[in-house]
Amino acid sequence: MNGSGSLQAAYAHCEQLARRHYENFPVASRLLPAKLRPHVAAIYAFARTADDFADEPGYHPGERMRLLRDWRARLHPPSRYGASAGQGAPSPVSASAGQALSGEDAIFIALHDTIDRFALPLQLFDDLLNAFVQDVGTTRYSGWADVLDYCRQSANPVGRLVLRLNGYHDDRLDAASDAVCTALQLTNFWQDLAIDWSRGRLYVPEEIWRAHHAEVTSLDAELMTSQWKAALADCSLRTRELFQRGRPVCDGVSGRLRYELRATWLGGMRILDRLDRAGYDVFRLRPKLGAPDALVIACETLLWRETPPSPTRS
Repeated sequence: MNGSGSLQAAYAHCEQLARRHYENFPVASRLLPAKLRPHVAAIYAFARTADDFADEPGYHPGERMRLLRDWRARLHPPSRYGASAGQGAPSPVSASAGQALSGEDAIFIALHDTIDRFALPLQLFDDLLNAFVQDVGTTRYSGWADVLDYCRQSANPVGRLVLRLNGYHDDRLDAASDAVCTALQLTNFWQDLAIDWSRGRLYVPEEIWRAHHAEVTSLDAELMTSQWKAALADCSLRTRELFQRGRPVCDGVSGRLRYELRATWLGGMRILDRLDRAGYDVFRLRPKLGAPDALVIACETLLWRETPPSPTRS
């Protein structure tokens, strides 16, 4: 397989992986410019695979840490490959003539090409890996600030990378994007509370569930008590505030990205609405979006009213 064919096959693998794992964040959706979809898919494939190392059943903690260390090492090519990735370095993997690419090799061939083309900061990828490492050893959170700090590394880099791919380098857009990405991550936590608890993990911070007099023994019994409903209502309200804080990013970009971000924002809010209406009983029913929701979101995206500018202080 020649170099061009190898790169094309690598991106094709990443796009296929992204399509298999569609979530609240519409990965490489049709709203994105076609030329950017492969690059978004490469970033997603890198993060999705690392997340599986940290979270999917079948690995013991030591093995998870080893896999994540290896993943980080492949993000940072050894010195024998010349300059570090993101500064013109070739990928440390390639396919020999007639040799098929492994899935992991394909991800890094595509990822390093994307990093090089857009001069993406490696720190954003390291932040993602830091969050996955944290997942291996941390199963509970004490305070709201602790959960937000986790989101800073697990979610916010994704939004900033999407902005960089589209040519945006603006502190205000970064801050608004961070708020939306954190809100999306939190929404996923409340949506997946039952799944996470079955794996021994709880993202609702202790300061919140204790304030509402909830008890973790109720979760063991798969009972969504009034206390837990109050705790999740509290979390939902805080999450809505973050969505509102980040809404300006949906108006601060142009082109198809504007519609992509609006649809993403609306999808996250729609999940929160569904959680609220279901009384947060995620043990009975995990709220998710389907085809009818996509139609509603598409209409709301077209009818979107831009966020009014903040009043200027005299």
